[in-house]
Amino acid sequence: VQLQASGGGLVQPGGSLRLSCAASGSISSINVMGWFRQTPGKEREFVALRSWSGRLSSYADSVKSRFTISRDNAKNTVYLQMNSLKPEDTAVYYCAAGTLVRALSADYDYWGQGTLVTVSS
Repeated sequence: VQLQASGGGLVQPGGSLRLSCAASGSISSINVMGWFRQTPGKEREFVALRSWSGRLSSYADSVKSRFTISRDNAKNTVYLQMNSLKPEDTAVYYCAAGTLVRALSADYDYWGQGTLVTVSS
């Protein structure tokens, strides 16, 4: 499975960005897609996940009601719509795929290359 993340950039506080993660390869083995983020010196933290069936989504408390994870089945692409962005959302965002529907990064088998989101005025 290969994951290609895109969509990061510089945005002002209160603004919006949409990240994309295109999956290719043996995607039939995937049960979950997730987004994680990481800042220098900190552990990679969970942001959101969506089961491949679409029946389950979950969010970190820090992004709940501001971020939405969705998927385009035809394009095998997962999106992370980020609204009302805050400076503390600044991080490198990674998409990931795995077989266990969990929020732990160690449970994910495949990772995209990361895309930088900077929230600053």
